[in-house]
Amino acid sequence: MTWDTVTLDCPDPLALAEFYRAATGAALHPASNADYAALDRAGAVALGFQRVAGHRPPTWPEAAVPQQLHLGFTAEGDLDEAEARLLALGAGRPEHQPRPDRWRVLTDPAGHPFCVRAA
Repeated sequence: MTWDTVTLDCPDPLALAEFYRAATGAALHPASNADYAALDRAGAVALGFQRVAGHRPPTWPEAAVPQQLHLGFTAEGDLDEAEARLLALGAGRPEHQPRPDRWRVLTDPAGHPFCVRAA
């Protein structure tokens, strides 16, 4: 058995897929639609997005709504530039930053936390 997909719950699969497409350069899978969208595997694991009615975004670092998942990415180049680019694409930046000298915790447009670290 081989692990090949991670799927995020969200209110708008196509919008969230577009955020991660712009962030990573991965291609949108041609069968993507309003209920389920995916990015073609740009490596070993595909990233999928499924519509969930009443989706509540995680409340990181508090756990009122658990984060459910935490993705990690390596920045190509300068960490400050990567953060600025992701914020311009629609990411959020929680006030709490455990190790901003080594990685940044951001949130995608649906509220899922993810980390970006320097290479």
